[in-house]
Amino acid sequence: MIYSPLVKKACNLIFEAHNGQLDKGGYPYVMHPIHLAEQMDDEFSTVAALLHDVVEDTDITFEDLSKMGFPKEVIVALTLLTHKKDVPYLDYVSAIKKNEIAMKVKFADLKHNSDITRIETYDDNAKERIAKYKEAIEILEK
Repeated sequence: MIYSPLVKKACNLIFEAHNGQLDKGGYPYVMHPIHLAEQMDDEFSTVAALLHDVVEDTDITFEDLSKMGFPKEVIVALTLLTHKKDVPYLDYVSAIKKNEIAMKVKFADLKHNSDITRIETYDDNAKERIAKYKEAIEILEK
């Protein structure tokens, strides 16, 4: 993970924004974006990895992030990484290919979300999610 004042700002924000949230395995949610950030090789990708679910899963908006001083390049990537409910999932994934930062983060996100050791129950819903993630990975690899 890259360390900088901007990364520190994103780290502090995710701890506040995701406070009390748990992932599907019952772990504190912040472990997920931190895991993704550790795989990034530049500052903006690291920040985008940390913040990738903030708008989708909290009350924070893109405008809030902009006012906090996060760069336009990060906001653009986050906009692509935030799945709007009215957009079919695979269309959303295809659109991510337009942006290098978003693509790096989403690829790491899909790999981490596909790790069945992270979930408590490998039921039919989990199997469907994993199949969807596998298809999304294939789209990003093309």
